[in-house]
Amino acid sequence: LEKMTDLVAVWEVALSDGVHKIEFEHGTTSGKRVVYVDGKEEIRREWMFKLVGKETFTVGATKTKAAINIDAVSGFAYEYTLEINGKSLKQYIENRLKTTNTWILSLGGTDYRIVLEKDTMDVWCNGEKMETAGEFVEDGTETHFTVADHSCCIKAVSSGKRKEGIIHTLIVDNREIPEAVE
Repeated sequence: LEKMTDLVAVWEVALSDGVHKIEFEHGTTSGKRVVYVDGKEEIRREWMFKLVGKETFTVGATKTKAAINIDAVSGFAYEYTLEINGKSLKQYIENRLKTTNTWILSLGGTDYRIVLEKDTMDVWCNGEKMETAGEFVEDGTETHFTVADHSCCIKAVSSGKRKEGIIHTLIVDNREIPEAVE
């Protein structure tokens, strides 16, 4: 593997199927642009005469749309910004905090990252969409699934407050798992 001498930006993006590393090389003398996602080359352009612009690609199992914007700041200085689903990374992360819950837990010495997409009620575990069974219960709903022979349940209960909305709790083997902050 050739040495990444023109590496100008690295981002880590948490998606439902995992945390992905995006690296960007920009050769300001050659005009070269290379985008790597999780260490794998996604885009390579040599001898680009236009040094500013945009590179678009997808990230992860869900093929999430991403773009790197290259803007000239002054002289030979450039600014690189990452967009996910058409939003700046900051906006994307803020929106994601509202639309997903994430839990990190260890079962039998293996770490698991479980993500609930609140809008679809899809559950992801370590990059794979889980088979789930939902049921209505007295105080809300329960979404059941299994991770490494452990029974898991995400309980959705109304907070009783409009601003807070619904509270989602992950229970694994009758133990409540605290939510992770990514």
